[in-house]
Amino acid sequence: MKHIRVNSHDFAVHDQGSGPPILFVHGFPLNHSMWNAQLGSLANEFRVIAPDLRGFGESEVTTGTVTMETFADDLAGLLDALEIQERCCLCGLSMGGYIAWQFLRKNSDRLSALVLCDTRAVADSAEAVHARKKLAEQVINEGTAIAAESMIPRLFAESTIATQPDVVEAVRRMIVDTDPQGVAAALHGMAIRPDSTELMSTIKIPTLVVVGTEDKLSPPAEMRMMADAIENAEFLEVPSAGHMAPMENHEPVNAAILRLLNDAPLR
Repeated sequence: MKHIRVNSHDFAVHDQGSGPPILFVHGFPLNHSMWNAQLGSLANEFRVIAPDLRGFGESEVTTGTVTMETFADDLAGLLDALEIQERCCLCGLSMGGYIAWQFLRKNSDRLSALVLCDTRAVADSAEAVHARKKLAEQVINEGTAIAAESMIPRLFAESTIATQPDVVEAVRRMIVDTDPQGVAAALHGMAIRPDSTELMSTIKIPTLVVVGTEDKLSPPAEMRMMADAIENAEFLEVPSAGHMAPMENHEPVNAAILRLLNDAPLR
């Protein structure tokens, strides 16, 4: 892991390989290691870049509220710090997808391709906003184990919980090891994120939309509608997977990303 100063904060970044760059943006409340199966597979052909977002993993924590726009600005600053001037593919899961929408708003000219994994374009409902604020308060008062306890059953397919305890434990450990202030700040940021549905029709770069067949948080039907709204987007429904499809069943996800990148104007 490299440690890089961006926007007055210290960021830990996995930077491996050479070739056209791919920027992997992890979900909430995880870190860059959720992409390990993709990083190892793609580093032979591409430069794979996977930061810990501010407040997560080994990166510096910001208290209060961190908006999706702030996360996106951090990513743009990170690309600058790494002296990456060519267009890159951005691959984001869940909250990483929320951040991708904001990156698109401000930096679409820096993208060559887009991968949206198990995410949503709509803003939070009033009920969801209340739930995020409640969890943020609980995490500050009781620690991140309560977030793991509430989230784990909703993140995975039943088959993953039954047959891949190592994957489930890896995610549980990521959540438990995250600073409570970082978790709360991101929760507050997600609660106030804008609706991004209008952006879908503006996307002209090669796009892949990925969802697990058993995703309870961003259901396949909703993500299929997202793919239908994006010009020429490829849609992949991953079997035996829930919200963490790139971890639960990585082979079809990696194959689809490679197909996308081989067609995208990266080289």
